[in-house]
Amino acid sequence: MTEEEILNIVAQGEGYNAEFKESIPSRLRDIAEEICAFANSSGGVLIIGVNDSNQIVGVTYDNNRLSRIQDAINGINPSLRVPIETKLVRGDNIIYIEVPTGSQKPYILSGAIYIRIGPNTQKLTSPEEIRGFFQQSGRVYFDQSPCQDFVYEDHFSDDAFNEFLQISGLTSTLSQELILRNLKLYFDDRYFKNGAVLMFGKNPDEFFDKAVIRCLLFRDIDKRFIEDDKIFKGTLYKQYIQSISWLKNKLKVSYDIEGQGSEPRKEKWEISEVVFKEVIINALSHRDYYEQGARITIEVFTDRVEITNPGGLISSLPESEFGKRSMTRNPLIFGLFERMRLVEQIGSGIPRVRQLMREYNLPEPEFNYNGIFVVTLYRPVNIDKLIEKEKNNLSDKQIQLLQLVHEKPSITISDLSTQIGISTTAIDKNIKKLKELNILKRVGSDKEGNWIVVGR
Repeated sequence: MTEEEILNIVAQGEGYNAEFKESIPSRLRDIAEEICAFANSSGGVLIIGVNDSNQIVGVTYDNNRLSRIQDAINGINPSLRVPIETKLVRGDNIIYIEVPTGSQKPYILSGAIYIRIGPNTQKLTSPEEIRGFFQQSGRVYFDQSPCQDFVYEDHFSDDAFNEFLQISGLTSTLSQELILRNLKLYFDDRYFKNGAVLMFGKNPDEFFDKAVIRCLLFRDIDKRFIEDDKIFKGTLYKQYIQSISWLKNKLKVSYDIEGQGSEPRKEKWEISEVVFKEVIINALSHRDYYEQGARITIEVFTDRVEITNPGGLISSLPESEFGKRSMTRNPLIFGLFERMRLVEQIGSGIPRVRQLMREYNLPEPEFNYNGIFVVTLYRPVNIDKLIEKEKNNLSDKQIQLLQLVHEKPSITISDLSTQIGISTTAIDKNIKKLKELNILKRVGSDKEGNWIVVGR
């Protein structure tokens, strides 16, 4: 590895295939964990002597410390031959360790399996996670498989790649070939990986016709009448941008008067725009691209929005860890989105979606991940119009109940009883009547669920 090539890797920053450390950690096992994770994933490089600002600061070492690092790596089983190189880069010493993807996976360190998720190393701890890894260890990730029909000179989009560089903050003074190689987007035989085709191909749907997003608008709360039907193609980032733009035109968006004069007006969507960004990027990153019979779909009804993508919860992530930890079927795509700052801290997306729905005084989102992943986001209801429309069918107590659950979807039966001034039994009877009228429904458990006022 030449000095120029090392500088290029450092300039691109940490990611799925690159990890930097400013100094040799006192706990040398940290290095072994990174090496083990790279071997269990698609390989990568570990450079010691680079700070968090991607600046080479150098590192002090001697033969004894290098020997101890090698001893820590030797703890990986099966044995992994990884050379530890020392380099002089612009007058500073660094330690450079390049790790190939392992041919004898899984690699284990002190009884634990480590893998790369985006720019992070993650330890598999639960039996479900480990079992899932073994189930998938013989299967090549879709986004890291070769697309043999893709011809770089004919099919690669310089515009898409340059947009990626700009958003990611990667210097465009580096040669395109070096950046592509450092990001490990193609194999030595020049075949590009499927993930690279989806992110940087001129027309990815020529190779993967179902890797698109279909957006549908329905007239009511069911699928009888379609008012709009669009299919968005192109790179995954382009699909994301087009879908967000389509949603903006279909949902209610208000404008804050603070954004006047030379400043742009502040938009406020009926459901936070950030929620849709999180869910759509999640769908693009984690969908099962091996599933050729289904697309990602975004369906807008009068009372809700449903976003569906092929593939349920990844087998190595137990249900108890959903929303707390993140695993992905497509680590290359996930890593590229992370460089574009579209993927935040690992495992934080689902909690952020839940929190934003609460801040907008909307019911908690529903997540269904049995076989196919579905996120249901409930739209706000104009409670005054609904009550006016249904007033002949509702008693005063039922109207009061609707107003209270609309104001606080998580309100309890006991609190409803206290505020309305009737018994809990009477509350139950009124709720039953509202459910029969298809005006009110319950989502989730009695303890942790929410009331949803349905706009008919």
